Amino acid sequence: MEIFDRARKIALINSAGSILSWDQETYLPSGSTEYRAEQISYLASHAHELSISSDFFNLLSESESKDDGSDSIRSANLRELRRESDRSVKIPTDLVARESTAQSAGHHAWIAARKSSDFSVFAPHLADLLAFAQKKADLWGFKKEPYDALLEGFERGTSTQTIASLFEILREKLAPLSAQAIENTKQLNPELPPGPYPITAQQSFNALIAAEIGFDFHAGRIDTTTHPFCTSLGPRDIRLTTRYDESDFTSSLFGVMHEAGHGMYEQGLPESDFGLPSGSAVSLGIHESQSRLWENQVGRSPDFWEKFYPIAQEHFSQLKGYPIEKFLQFIHRAEFSPIRVEADEATYDLHIILRFQIERLLLNKEISVADVPSIWNELFEKSFGFIPKDDAHGCLQDIHWSMGGIGYFPTYTLGNINAAQLFKAATSVPEIAKATAAADYSSLLTWLRKNIHEHGGTLDPPVLIEKATGHPPSTEDYLAHLSGRYF
Repeated sequence: MEIFDRARKIALINSAGSILSWDQETYLPSGSTEYRAEQISYLASHAHELSISSDFFNLLSESESKDDGSDSIRSANLRELRRESDRSVKIPTDLVARESTAQSAGHHAWIAARKSSDFSVFAPHLADLLAFAQKKADLWGFKKEPYDALLEGFERGTSTQTIASLFEILREKLAPLSAQAIENTKQLNPELPPGPYPITAQQSFNALIAAEIGFDFHAGRIDTTTHPFCTSLGPRDIRLTTRYDESDFTSSLFGVMHEAGHGMYEQGLPESDFGLPSGSAVSLGIHESQSRLWENQVGRSPDFWEKFYPIAQEHFSQLKGYPIEKFLQFIHRAEFSPIRVEADEATYDLHIILRFQIERLLLNKEISVADVPSIWNELFEKSFGFIPKDDAHGCLQDIHWSMGGIGYFPTYTLGNINAAQLFKAATSVPEIAKATAAADYSSLLTWLRKNIHEHGGTLDPPVLIEKATGHPPSTEDYLAHLSGRYF
């Protein structure tokens, strides 16, 4: 259909912009940022112009009028293109261009602010990006509060109130669970043998593990950046990034397993449908379910390490003679950390709840950008019992706000919930349970391909989860997973 050809052409432009953005995060010289911002802004605004043109809408309407429903994938693509287009047309092209420029500037200001641990360097940029978010929310419209409009772009079909209610239930359950898990850790006092764990050895081990769980290096690679991420530059070009800590090799390893989970989802989408909803991830909550499943349900399991610990010992000599039981205690430790990406499973969602609270307060204009460090520290102390030592370990640690990603954070916890439910459903199949017990993950990946990846964006997230697991999304399996992990 001609409308699908048009959507694919727009995807070509967006994927070119993704390449520039990836390069900006990895290899771009510091003196090149200003022109790079212009490049990215131009491509973003040009793609937006094409997606809201009268020609595009005429083709879409014509295709809808001819659709008889006989091809469910075609009908789903038309439905989702309509949903996306109706949102896009409400946003002026000049706003897209200006926001893109602000994001590039904001990103580099964030890097500088994080390096110097000085929020004031980033504050004016965050104020600009927040203003764009508020403007877009007003243009899109919302039922109850601005956060609803932004959340829809990351996790369609949900609402701020639904997330708030879910988080309240989780926080009640997590408070005693995390406290007991931390107390158990204190009694064991697990420690990793002292480093250094050479970066070259980490890179080798990480690549080996990523390949073992199913990441295709013929269609992807791993690079180094300030904040780990995964991005899709095309149907066979998936980029993972990580950062390294020579005192703890597991930090980069679990980061790579997390990003490889994202990458394998992208590699499992229908390649011929790249640029169409059926060839795109359905939501960030589903995307995060893939990354968290491979990082936690797989990567932190005793079965996984029974196979791969001897290989880790070959890469890192200080692990030789260090019992696997002690190592498992170390990777299952629970402690109140200031850094989200290094948080354990017992406390991770408390970090997400805090960010959700602050974003909601900002969008509702109950606090100003200048208040962020103090509000962050206040809420953090209530949940974790201490105040981060500086802004770099507090409100400046995440890249998301510098990219305009306000509304993104709740999807991490949705991902945790979905991951536990999907893993339980998959391992209820005897053949998959047997294979995963032997740290063979090919059948698990095949199950995810069939039940999640191959559907692309044709089903709403709750429908996709229920179709895959037989049950609507629920916190039950996630809380059971956490209890099983720590008790």
